[in-house]
Amino acid sequence: APYLALAVLLNYSHLSFFCAGEAKNIPPYPGPNRMRDCYCTVNLDQEEVFRTKIVEKSLCPFYGEDFYCEIPRSFRHLSFYIFDRDVFRRDSSIGKVAVKKEDLQKYHGKDTWFQLQPVSADSEVQGKVHLELRLSEVITDSGVISHKLATRVLECQGLPIVNGQCDPYAAVSLLGPSRSEAKKTKVKRKTNNPQFEEIFYFEVTRPLSYTKRQFDVEEEDVDKLALRVDLWNASNLKFGDEFLGGVRVPLRVLGQAGVHDAWYFLQPRENGGKSVKVEDLGSLRLNIVYTEDHVFPSEHYSPLRDLLLQSSNVEPVSASTAHILGEVCREKQEAAIPLVRLFLHYGKIVPFISAIAHAEINRTQDPNTIFRGNSLTSKCIDETMKLAGMHYLQVTLKPIIDEICTEHKSCEIDPVKLKESENLETNRENLLQYVDRIFNVITTSGVRCPTVMCDIFFSLRESAATRFQVDQDVRYTAVSSFIFLRFFAPAILSPNLFHLRPHHPDPATSRTLTLISKTIQTLGSLAKSKSANFKESYMAAFYDFFNEQKYADAVKNFLDLISTSGKWDQRRDAFIFMIKRAQGRNRFGMKNFKKRWFRLTNHEFTYHKTKGEGALCSIPIENILAVERLEEESFKMKNMFQVIQPERALYIQANNCVEARDWIDILTKVSQCNRKRLSTYHPSAYLNGHWLCCKLSADTAPGCTPCTGGLPANIQLDVDGDRETERIYSLFSTYMTKLIKMQEACGSKSVYDGPEQEEYSTFVIDDPQETYKTLKQIISAVQTLEQQHTKYKRDKFKKTKIGSQEHPIGDKSFQCYIRQQSENTTYSI
Repeated sequence: APYLALAVLLNYSHLSFFCAGEAKNIPPYPGPNRMRDCYCTVNLDQEEVFRTKIVEKSLCPFYGEDFYCEIPRSFRHLSFYIFDRDVFRRDSSIGKVAVKKEDLQKYHGKDTWFQLQPVSADSEVQGKVHLELRLSEVITDSGVISHKLATRVLECQGLPIVNGQCDPYAAVSLLGPSRSEAKKTKVKRKTNNPQFEEIFYFEVTRPLSYTKRQFDVEEEDVDKLALRVDLWNASNLKFGDEFLGGVRVPLRVLGQAGVHDAWYFLQPRENGGKSVKVEDLGSLRLNIVYTEDHVFPSEHYSPLRDLLLQSSNVEPVSASTAHILGEVCREKQEAAIPLVRLFLHYGKIVPFISAIAHAEINRTQDPNTIFRGNSLTSKCIDETMKLAGMHYLQVTLKPIIDEICTEHKSCEIDPVKLKESENLETNRENLLQYVDRIFNVITTSGVRCPTVMCDIFFSLRESAATRFQVDQDVRYTAVSSFIFLRFFAPAILSPNLFHLRPHHPDPATSRTLTLISKTIQTLGSLAKSKSANFKESYMAAFYDFFNEQKYADAVKNFLDLISTSGKWDQRRDAFIFMIKRAQGRNRFGMKNFKKRWFRLTNHEFTYHKTKGEGALCSIPIENILAVERLEEESFKMKNMFQVIQPERALYIQANNCVEARDWIDILTKVSQCNRKRLSTYHPSAYLNGHWLCCKLSADTAPGCTPCTGGLPANIQLDVDGDRETERIYSLFSTYMTKLIKMQEACGSKSVYDGPEQEEYSTFVIDDPQETYKTLKQIISAVQTLEQQHTKYKRDKFKKTKIGSQEHPIGDKSFQCYIRQQSENTTYSI
């Protein structure tokens, strides 16, 4: 969730990491079996946000997993823990890598080996504490003057939760020569944000003569003193209380005023942790990409945003702003993510992807290699499917995936990996049943495929068929290369990455899903020689069970359905004759019943006066909020159902009860992924000024009965168009040198018609003049935003107050705080 900064600007943080390759040199297990079953977790402070698969029987586990997330809160450390799972399924930590937030930029986009550090309770620290210190002169009853330190412990925030609880208290000590005073606050139960509001007094100096009226604290004494505040969790266990973090405050912070009020980050205990040699724990290779965006008001982004949104209209598309972004970015994925979100937000994703896909297809020479590379087109379609198709995946695959993960049936068909207690034929039958069921749920799910995906698939199909007219299957393979190979198969293989499961399946279930995914991928590919697609002989033999024409026909029918255009097509007429009641679109019209021809596509539900003529009314599929039966008492007519829209409901009478049920089913399925589906409806009509079912008089009254078609899909994309434009600006700014080099390449192409220079060969430049013109506009827009960011950083630098709740004092900012106090100015942390 974004937070407001300086009243006009939004800050966002997001993290992408590649748990690249491996850990290595993990210490062996102390028992006779020296191998370990290791997995890695990603934590924001102590909160786990991601977990890799378990790699069995290895001391150098390879993970190779990508993870991307938005960071919804502040944090101090990004940590990676290596765990070992033993035979009793108990997890023990081996070591960790903890990177401070301020150090993340050091490793940005770099493959880095990190030494694993020991994990101990003393080092697992998070949270902050608010302290107030006041040095005062006190006259005792005997008239002697002494100086005492009043320490007020106000509150803490964000303390760690230990074993499901947090009952904190603070221990306050004054440290120095011959000092051992320690005092404790009361325990605050069941909170990690305790409010203490307790004051403790400590004697700082020996009493001075009462005749010395001047406030005087010997500097040498103060320099030797420090205040120590430790936070503890009051535990009922026999092992004692758990350390939560501490802070050491030298009394020289009091300065001449003798007062100090500040927030501090809690720190690990000094000399805490186990005495383990670092090199004994192994190391972990990571590639971390962390970005923090500062988003200005919308008007600042108009020039760059307009350039981006015009991309689909630029000829050639390779000269467009969006395509150029893909050319200069090191990875196509980092360009695709903000581009897709921006174009989805403004409803222009289909024309943009259609344009870049058409250009890529025209550059492809062999239909068998269509969309095989990691191009901007393929990455944009992948990202669109993940965003728009997530609910579609949930509805289609989650029930069967949950069942597979729960049943734990053995499906291993590799004779080499078969356990002694397992039977090959039984395993093959289990796998056959799972593949058959998943294949059926996929190939019968076409009516639920989101409209935006159908529109993109239609564009791919048409472009591929036009480019390779001789190849009759290319219109299918162009679509199957995405929907099967890049959508369904990966979701089956790694259900946790598609939010179908909370964590990686166990190794046995993961193996089952791998075999299913391989088979589904091959079934969907429509390859000429299917068995040749498998390197393993046992997979080729298993696939023989699916060498029937009915499987190929089912795939083609499914691909036809999800890549059909919503435009009028006389070859696809499918009209049903029913009776409908006028919707009241004309204020003074009669609301009577008329016979009409109805037609349904993946895009719209229409009715016509005569079969084959233009539509009298068209209802976009995305406007269907619910489809339910209508009670007979409404109009004294049987087999009635209602199509509920935002403004009104369309009442329809089917020819019989079976037809009514079929229409309700198909309309519910095709609209199931709509963003604003209703959860309640009125089972009777609104007549004579009230609803017949609940008697409410307002025609806009919420429904009184739960919908039978399921709860709202709730797949509304939470996209901030300005934030995505800011992300694109950051990418252009990062790759400014490549933009300039691309300008040089345009100039070289314009004046030199010979062989292309090697340093420019990586760029796709179809029209040098048009591309140069776009590049000039991009650079101008980026430089303008750069000036605004520079001003913002300068203003923020001036206003930053170290020691405030927003900027607590840490181990690296203490000297800045001292300097800030002495100079009475503000410094950035």
